[in-house]
Amino acid sequence: MKVYTGSGDKGKTSLFSGERVPKNNQRINAFGDVDELNSILGTMIATLSEQQRYLIEQIEKIQSDLLNIGAWLATTSESEAIQQLKAIPLTRIQFLEKAIDAMEKNLPTLKGFILPGGTLSAGLAHMARTVCRRAERRVVGLMNTLEFGNTLPEPLQSLVIYLNRLSDYLFVLARFCNYLADKPDTLWKS
Repeated sequence: MKVYTGSGDKGKTSLFSGERVPKNNQRINAFGDVDELNSILGTMIATLSEQQRYLIEQIEKIQSDLLNIGAWLATTSESEAIQQLKAIPLTRIQFLEKAIDAMEKNLPTLKGFILPGGTLSAGLAHMARTVCRRAERRVVGLMNTLEFGNTLPEPLQSLVIYLNRLSDYLFVLARFCNYLADKPDTLWKS
């Protein structure tokens, strides 16, 4: 299979559900941000050692979740393709919460704002966090433009909750990566 098809040369691309839309469509922007986040996490994995295999495995599970989220964002609700998608279950959100709690047990109490940075892995986790927040904003914006009445369907609600919790996880992960390298947080001094 060829990587290039030429079908996007006029500024349009296909959604998972088959519709052709402009490349600056809100759906494309939303799952593009999720894809960017996934790429940063892949880069972060490359900075982790084999002794941090448990973190690598956590992040790889998150990457799989992000592909699933991207598929939801690339599928219109009226499409038959939506039947092929799996909702993000509550257990995936709980997985993030448990991982946050486990890392936080080792971290000193935060007494102010911190500057993003430290080790390379921590810097990438902070970068991933900011892209996650942007993706969350795009997804919320997309959901606000779709016609669902006052309530989003459960699978779409869980996407927003997942991204919100993921940004929390990434913040704690950044701090935890610095902790593993014995590098303290840098407090912001105004």
